[in-house]
Amino acid sequence: MSIEWVNGAIEEIRAWGRSKDIVVDADEVRLLCDYASDYLDVGELADFTPGTFEQLLLDIYPRKVIAPPESAAETVAAARTLVDFLLDSGEIGTKMAARMRAKIDEIAPLMPAALADTTKFGMAKSIFGAMGADRPDPTALDAGPTGSGDDPLGLSPHRLRGVTADDGCECPGCAPLPAVRLPPPEEVARAVRRAGLLADAHRLTTWMLDGARTPTVRGALRVRDATRAAKELGVAAPAAAWRLAVDLGLVEVAGTAVSAAGGFRPLEARDDQEVLDLWAATVAFVTDGPAGVTGAAEFDQELYAVHDMLYRLRAPMTLDELREHLEETWPGGEDPGELDSALAVLASCGTVERVEDAIRLTPQGLWGMRETFIRMGMPAPVAPDPAEGDAAGLVDGLLSGVAAEQAELDIAAWLARRSPPEAARELLDAVRGQSAARRGVAVTIIDRLGAEAGDAVRPFLDEPELRPHAAGWLAARGLDAPPLTPEEVLWLSVDTLAHAMPAAEHDPGRFAESLTTAGPAAHTIEEMWQVEHPDVAEVLDLLGRHLPDREVAKAARKAAFKARSRGIR
Repeated sequence: MSIEWVNGAIEEIRAWGRSKDIVVDADEVRLLCDYASDYLDVGELADFTPGTFEQLLLDIYPRKVIAPPESAAETVAAARTLVDFLLDSGEIGTKMAARMRAKIDEIAPLMPAALADTTKFGMAKSIFGAMGADRPDPTALDAGPTGSGDDPLGLSPHRLRGVTADDGCECPGCAPLPAVRLPPPEEVARAVRRAGLLADAHRLTTWMLDGARTPTVRGALRVRDATRAAKELGVAAPAAAWRLAVDLGLVEVAGTAVSAAGGFRPLEARDDQEVLDLWAATVAFVTDGPAGVTGAAEFDQELYAVHDMLYRLRAPMTLDELREHLEETWPGGEDPGELDSALAVLASCGTVERVEDAIRLTPQGLWGMRETFIRMGMPAPVAPDPAEGDAAGLVDGLLSGVAAEQAELDIAAWLARRSPPEAARELLDAVRGQSAARRGVAVTIIDRLGAEAGDAVRPFLDEPELRPHAAGWLAARGLDAPPLTPEEVLWLSVDTLAHAMPAAEHDPGRFAESLTTAGPAAHTIEEMWQVEHPDVAEVLDLLGRHLPDREVAKAARKAAFKARSRGIR
């Protein structure tokens, strides 16, 4: 990563400014160096060229930095200061300095318009815009330095010019992080020992050393070695694995000579804490957007935004959602084949995984992102284990958007600590007088219980909103149960559909498909509008949008109108 040389450069520039009695905007200069390193392959100050400034200020800044157009003057001034330092320190000559200054003079009047041009925004900006982010308050952009002791990775939330939640920024990227459920550390260590970019970096290091192979004069992996490593070792991203090995200090490179770093050992020989420390650095390496992680340059530059959003969503992100954002930024239009290949490589790194037609963070990816946030100085709360709480906490947790596999584990662990009667009583008590969504969760869990919970369920026949569910549960287990009236049957249909509304909005295709085989009959829909249920109009609207039979869907829309009219009167 860029952090080492950038930190050194910033210290030199600060000292130069003090010696010259020049005010140096070190934060702005740091950002120039960070982006030059991450996206333009600048590895030291001497690598800056006039073209570097042109790409930074007219291409990368407009795509990556959320900042008002009027802030361009500050960035241009920092670029001029950087040129002055490069000349005084001997990194460049007078002719190069003159060319850089001329290029910056050309850029200065163009940069405000570039920052304001929404067509230039990269995926991170597009994601925040789609999530309803307002432009940050310009007064919130005067942030403290990044890369300080509180930010050892040299990062700031979303790379937004150092803005943090404490600065008052209200964009989604600076909003408080949600509480997440973390896997046990030993599981994380076990997973990253088995596979992923960290494991590949260790295997590649051993392979390079054993074969007396050498990198290029710039320390990069040779093309022929990358090809052989992919074939012989199954390493999906050899160049990134080698760069990680060098960054982590697994191997030392001097010219074209390589040697094992002091203390280099296989992952299997390291204790869990060592492995976890290395994995935290690996996740930061992946999400900080080094060129060549996936091979798709536009996607590589947005890896932090993708991981951050998956963390905040706490749920899979569909590929269509991802493509929708990439279509706005991918040159020539997003290529589905290239995206699929990029995601496959990213999955091999171990931070994300494919789930049908969606992607989500792996357990170790979630753990690593939280470590990254913590090192950036961001509070990253951990959600309590629902198994240790009451029924209300379990329902809250399940409604918060946990993955299906985790939901199953949470339910099983919670039920294991209670007898069936205790579980049924707690759950039904917790949703008494609550919403259809909460009732639906409780009833779904109680459906797992056998007849031994009958005595705990029976008292809830006296609760109007729980009576239809309780009666149906008892009857399904062959226990004595009162027959439901036609009105109660209708109410139960509406309540069940109301519980399904969030899922229907999330995956309308699947909901419409389920209605094809299990949707309510036309005569039932025509009667639903009379049901005394707070969600009846919304349920009928839902049916009107998704029922496959056009005539029945039209009847549902008419019934929704009747329900609302009745409510108005």
